[in-house]
Amino acid sequence: MTTMLAASSVVNSNLACSSRISSCSDFTSGYSWHPIEAAKLRRTRAVRSIQITCTATKPAKSPAEEEWKIKRQVLVEKRVRSVDVKEALRLQKENNFVILDVRPEAEFKEAHPPGAVNVQIYRLIKEWTAWDIARRAAFAFFGIFAGTEENPEFIQSVDEKVGKDAKIIVACSTGGTLKPTQNFPDGKQSRSLIAAYLLVLNGYKNVFHLDGGLYAWSKEGLPSVDGEE
Repeated sequence: MTTMLAASSVVNSNLACSSRISSCSDFTSGYSWHPIEAAKLRRTRAVRSIQITCTATKPAKSPAEEEWKIKRQVLVEKRVRSVDVKEALRLQKENNFVILDVRPEAEFKEAHPPGAVNVQIYRLIKEWTAWDIARRAAFAFFGIFAGTEENPEFIQSVDEKVGKDAKIIVACSTGGTLKPTQNFPDGKQSRSLIAAYLLVLNGYKNVFHLDGGLYAWSKEGLPSVDGEE
């Protein structure tokens, strides 16, 4: 009988101790005293913390990041017309149109139409904000170490090099299209069409788009130069 009472006393003492440990742990740390549950909660809170930080550092959406459907609608309303490469060359020679090459500077220097003006719409990432560092890491994850960002000085540079009264044909590598196709019922976005969209938003009236891009220009064997003029 004495032995049974002693055993019961030990069990009750252990239960009380266990209860105190659990209560103390929950009160002081906010975690369950079970190690697996505590680890899960810590991971969840860490993920939430990262998400909040990324949201806070991401800049506001720019016009260039607008949905393609909206961009296309504006381009159609502003009557931005696509021209093929031969028509573009004729307009350049006979009507003083300026070919605005919006490719990266390195691509422009490799080859471009004579007389073309280069203002890159996207540039290599230059800033070192938390958001830019995260973007560099994301590009590097996919093996891309020359990630790009929108050029914030694009419109200012076009204003300085070309001017709002100029007649402009915007060109990039492949051109994209406003025309609906079976595969692309809303047309297909490109750097040159994004650039045209930004130009008309900023008051440019005479904006054309090079259909087929500079790939088509090269394929047709039209004049081309390298380096800077």
